[in-house]
Amino acid sequence: MEKAGFKLVGKSEINANPKDTKDYPGGVWTLPPTLSQGQKDRERFVTIGESDRMTLKFIKPKAS
Repeated sequence: MEKAGFKLVGKSEINANPKDTKDYPGGVWTLPPTLSQGQKDRERFVTIGESDRMTLKFIKPKAS
């Protein structure tokens, strides 16, 4: 992003999910809302919830 001229001005863990261990056979699609494994281990994945995420805020400074 910085190479494209944007500057990182903030970040947040507001969307973090510590229950997400990130080691599922189908990646994040294994978790809700997709549940790509269908009924297989569904209860486990629903309990984990959605994937761990981060939030970043960038701005593009005005050219001088």
